[in-house]
Amino acid sequence: MTDSRDTASPSAPIAPVHEHRRRHHGDEVIDRYEWLRAKDDAAVLSHLEAENAYTDARTEHLAALRDRIFDEIKGRTLETDLSVPSRRGPWWYYSRTVEGSQYGIHCRAPLASADDWTPPQLEPGVDVPGEQLLLDGNVEAEGAEFFSLGSFEVSTDGSLLLYGVDTEGDERYTLRIRDIATGRTLPDEIPGTFAGASLSPDGRFVVYSTVDDAWRPDSVWLHEIGTDPASDQRLFHEPDERYWVGAGFTRSDRYLVIEVGSSITSEEFLVPADDLRAEPRSVWPRREGVEYELSHAVVDGEDVLYILHNDGALDFELVRVAADDPTGAREVVLPHVPGRRLEGLSTFRDWALLGYRREGLQRLGVFDYASGSVDELTFPEPLYTVGSGGNPEWAPPVVRLGYGSFVTPAAVYDYVVETGELLLRKRQPVLGGYQPEDYEQRRVWAVADDGTRIPVSVVWKRSFGDPAAAHAAPRALHLYGYGSYEHSIDPAMSVARLSLLDRGVVFAVAHVRGGGEMGRQWYEEGKLLHKRNTFTDFVAVARHLVDTGYTAPDRLVAEGGSAGGLLMGALANLAPELFAGILAAVPFVDALTTILDPSLPLTVIEWDEWGDPLHDAEVYAYMKSYSPYENVREGVTYPRILAVTSLNDTRVLYVEPAKWVARLREVGADALLKCEMSAGHGGVSGRYNSWRERAFELAWLLDVVGLADAPTES
Repeated sequence: MTDSRDTASPSAPIAPVHEHRRRHHGDEVIDRYEWLRAKDDAAVLSHLEAENAYTDARTEHLAALRDRIFDEIKGRTLETDLSVPSRRGPWWYYSRTVEGSQYGIHCRAPLASADDWTPPQLEPGVDVPGEQLLLDGNVEAEGAEFFSLGSFEVSTDGSLLLYGVDTEGDERYTLRIRDIATGRTLPDEIPGTFAGASLSPDGRFVVYSTVDDAWRPDSVWLHEIGTDPASDQRLFHEPDERYWVGAGFTRSDRYLVIEVGSSITSEEFLVPADDLRAEPRSVWPRREGVEYELSHAVVDGEDVLYILHNDGALDFELVRVAADDPTGAREVVLPHVPGRRLEGLSTFRDWALLGYRREGLQRLGVFDYASGSVDELTFPEPLYTVGSGGNPEWAPPVVRLGYGSFVTPAAVYDYVVETGELLLRKRQPVLGGYQPEDYEQRRVWAVADDGTRIPVSVVWKRSFGDPAAAHAAPRALHLYGYGSYEHSIDPAMSVARLSLLDRGVVFAVAHVRGGGEMGRQWYEEGKLLHKRNTFTDFVAVARHLVDTGYTAPDRLVAEGGSAGGLLMGALANLAPELFAGILAAVPFVDALTTILDPSLPLTVIEWDEWGDPLHDAEVYAYMKSYSPYENVREGVTYPRILAVTSLNDTRVLYVEPAKWVARLREVGADALLKCEMSAGHGGVSGRYNSWRERAFELAWLLDVVGLADAPTES
């Protein structure tokens, strides 16, 4: 498409060259931009500021479009809103947002009676009888450029609030405890914790985890409220650098579960909730390649553990064991069925909810303890997402569900298990006259080089016509992908995406191998020495969408973030001719350098996903063959590229896209770098800030496909 940039473009910053030699397995690499890793070096910060200034200048012509998109997002969002209350004990808990405020406000209100299971209908601007303010994120964030909550929990008796705050973006949280009745913050302040701390059922203790020098959660700690945190007891430490550690209490409040896991192996430990200083007891000793997770239940008066595992069961099976003898007899209650990937069991007193995946979609069913049967919930849309959440109670008559699709805004339901009735509690409002029937979604299939059929989700606005119709002109198309860690990109409606759809852009998701959409085998075929399948699958999807008339190369923009950013960098080298633009968010584009360095955050853990190039020459050669930074080539006409990163990201360091852009620019590519100087892996904090960040990206995308001046169709 025509590039609408000012012809008098400013000069791009050119990173100085400093040779850094790296030698592994007899291969020597001269890395000319590794010096950019020195985060505190004034020269590095100056270069990043220069990149930001260049990006601002190059996109200055899009300022009005960015403002329009921001206003569109804002105008479609009910800014003063409330969540659906969730019951715990004698209270309904919920959050509210207020127009003009960046962060949520957390509140609670009393039940009408002990048998009250119908959440109150909350209305913006209407007082809630008996409401108590628990925490106002806007107050907590005062004076900070970044704010994020990593823990938020109220004690079982409702008297204490535990919360964790990060004001840097580095995912290190300071834990605080508040007396709700008085509003007084207790002196028990614990800095440097990981997300996900918990209060014990009796309200006496806090269980939290900390990280090692490589940012790996490796220890679980017990803090007795009212004591000096310096005297906290370490309940568990995992020395193996391949494993993460976490902890939480069962819904039954019977056990603390300490979870230890790599991407291919796990082990879980039990500690009685009424004796938290006891030695943690392993449920099943770890075995390389065996993953499992447990849920506690009481069946016929006996404490049992339901365990999902993949020992000889690729897509997992469900077994039941005695809680006091978990290594004893296993009763298979749901056998392994190839293609039905069991993903999680959530146990309650009388039944459980089973989450699983079949035919590329999430499924949810009620599991009966007595019969072992699963009653699957059904929904009318061909593509949808469903899951359970907000269910802290042990013995409820209803369970809270979340539902949505690419065209249906997120909805909250209560499912009455006894009758099968599905009660709509709230559908997220989308202002501005949004009607789901104005949009359409479908699943199509592309064929990879090896004959594998790749599912593709496609969404568009009906008034622009079916993009696959005969004789239809190719449309601008936004193609998204991820393809790692068995993470699935499931259907979800996006308010921001409407700014594309309403300008005629088609949105598509390539469900490539390495993700989990089609079961565990789908993941296995897109990792380690099969990782290139992820990249070639995406290219096959792009070619299919071009060949079937949905789009054309000069109208096609790809987007991916984090490991999906690696995908973006790889396809820029594999098939640059297929794309007009590539948007890479916090991209993992210097993968080989990172995975070679065990001192960097997460590296050793990542060896199960990518392989160990430090000790394995075959893995080294394979990763070098696809790592985007290593494979930028002279003489290639690259598409326009926008890389977005954050200075304080601890997962994918800013240096990766900074080096990549410097190398791309060296070979003449039109590459921009935007580095947020006070943000983390998830970008900026605050909803208005995040809307502006997304408006920046979407304006750039529309410019690439020639629709910067296109009107919206309401």
